[in-house]
Amino acid sequence: MPPSSETIQDGKFVELTYKVSDRKSGQVLTRVEFPLGYVHGHNEILAPSVHKELEGKSAGDVIEVPIDGNRIFGPRDESLVVTDRLENVPEEYRQVGTSILMESDKGRTRSFIVTRIDDETLTVDGNNPLCGREVVFTLEILTVRDATDKETRVGGAIIAQPDINPSLMRPV
Repeated sequence: MPPSSETIQDGKFVELTYKVSDRKSGQVLTRVEFPLGYVHGHNEILAPSVHKELEGKSAGDVIEVPIDGNRIFGPRDESLVVTDRLENVPEEYRQVGTSILMESDKGRTRSFIVTRIDDETLTVDGNNPLCGREVVFTLEILTVRDATDKETRVGGAIIAQPDINPSLMRPV
């Protein structure tokens, strides 16, 4: 029997929300409450193991997918944890949680997160925040329908741009 048109499969437009929790503590690490739209099989936006678990599910389903952060992001690399004197760090980066894009001498960029500040030093960590953690993705499926040709071409939701007369726009 062919799958119902309302189940997630290649070519279906899917909208969902999700949260990622630490498996041990239950702490919510990140949450996406605004519906995220994508075309299944065309522009998968989450880990492949998550997309595999979504297949065959329908709108209204809530699923939990355990993820081993070490398997996806590799083990923690302590050489990516760097502490510097506070006076060497520009003022705008002196807040825990701030993301700083840094470039290596080979021209590769990596995002570092400010993880600790005291009176004299600031510490940044270039590891993915999910490295070394076992997490659970909890996904709530809101919409499953056939994708339009345009959604398939762009790989996701088509967001309407504001209809503004350019002659009314002024530089700020």
